[in-house]
Amino acid sequence: SSLAGFGPFGEHAVNASWIAVQELEKLGLRDDVDLHVYEVPVEYQTVQRLIPALWKKHSPQLVVHVGVSGMATTVTLEKCGHNVGYKGLDNCRFCPGSQCCVEGGPECIDSIIDMDAVSSRVSALGLDVTVTISRDAGR
Repeated sequence: SSLAGFGPFGEHAVNASWIAVQELEKLGLRDDVDLHVYEVPVEYQTVQRLIPALWKKHSPQLVVHVGVSGMATTVTLEKCGHNVGYKGLDNCRFCPGSQCCVEGGPECIDSIIDMDAVSSRVSALGLDVTVTISRDAGR
């Protein structure tokens, strides 16, 4: 499995998603799980090169991208990732003219993970964590 936390951006001098991924790496998962963690720069072009290269290198069964949002008040499980509507500049002050992450790619990629079941299982643990589900991942 692979985990990807994101690097600093905007007002986030330290991206909490990367801190969380590093903590999970310290804790580890089961002994039979190979866990690879990466800090992904908040740069459109780097992501377009790096993510496919990591898939090719590791052939993971699962990849989890962990991000941070200044607007979120809960842990948000995203049901889909969007390809269109990217208007913000990245850390290199670049934004794709097409406002797409992947030219000619699908408008939305749906997760095959049952996020409702994940949310229910987290809630059943009785942790002091609120989990919500979204179909509108940030851009």
